[in-house]
Amino acid sequence: MTGILFLIVLIPILGFFVFKNLRSNVSTKMKVAEYMVFVLIFFTIGAFCFGWMFSSSDYYEAIDIVDGGYTPFATKHLPTLLVFFVFAVLSLIAMWLRGNLLPPIILVLAMVFATIGMFISIAVIVQLGSSKEYAQVNAFMFPLPVVYIFTTSSLLYKVLVNEGKLSSTKVYKNKTLNNLNTLLAKTIRQPIAVLILLMPVFVIVMAILVLFGQEYDAISKVFTETTTWHFSQKTHPPILDHRGHYLCTVAVCGDPKVVKPLRLGLRHGNEIVVNRQLLIANAFEELVQDFSPRLHKIIRSNYDKYGYPLSKKITTATGSNLVYRLMKPLEYFFLLVLYLFCIRPEAKINKQYAI
Repeated sequence: MTGILFLIVLIPILGFFVFKNLRSNVSTKMKVAEYMVFVLIFFTIGAFCFGWMFSSSDYYEAIDIVDGGYTPFATKHLPTLLVFFVFAVLSLIAMWLRGNLLPPIILVLAMVFATIGMFISIAVIVQLGSSKEYAQVNAFMFPLPVVYIFTTSSLLYKVLVNEGKLSSTKVYKNKTLNNLNTLLAKTIRQPIAVLILLMPVFVIVMAILVLFGQEYDAISKVFTETTTWHFSQKTHPPILDHRGHYLCTVAVCGDPKVVKPLRLGLRHGNEIVVNRQLLIANAFEELVQDFSPRLHKIIRSNYDKYGYPLSKKITTATGSNLVYRLMKPLEYFFLLVLYLFCIRPEAKINKQYAI
């Protein structure tokens, strides 16, 4: 934590000296304003990543809501989103540092990628903004796309105005470049050129990404192949209960052929997957509670103390299968006690976690 705080303080300070040299040709007032925007973007990126740490599980993972939440962006398709993000940021930097000096084709391409970044930022805002379940996470992640849209809009407006004034005075030796420059000299034509190139550039980038293993519709699936968010089209497994829930973990994470899940159940208001072993264990616990509340309290406290840490270590189907098999002798013991002391043992077992 100390190291992170040190970096948070150090990077803006070092960035100031780098920034000072890069922008030595602008006025002090403009330099201060631009540096404040730079610091704001730096902290919003940091806040975005920090919030994402607490909601990073894919939709198919069974999670404990105490430990975190589901990611708003599908991990499988994340490279596509990151590529467009990198292109958008590089385009902003290029327009910021050399906006009036960029060749017309490069300038228009930079504007295209910056505009694509704005559309993606709007999608991110919608994806994040509709989830009340992760309100605290949203508070960290929401500012970045908002700041990006504001910064990009301001920069695009500035570049368009300046380029409209300067392009009419530029002359290129290359005939093609000169014709393009003349065509794009009028400010009103540059947004049109951006819109015309928007789809072809997007398609070309996606085609290249497909060659590297991404799907052709990854830019939409990165939002839809999620759960609990606005564009989500997937459902997640039942939420794991954080109070002594290692048998619940086994039931949902183990190989179905081994742990034999039966149905969905309800535990502390959350749906869980139950198998017979879990039902028998809970019925036995209920029997002990009826017989001796004091003894039950001792058993329950120890179960909560050791069961949850154990569940954190059960992260694979193999581990779940092993715990299931190790619990078999206790399962038979619990079943024997139930048949000895209950009038209708099967009815008691079947009513556990009833929905």
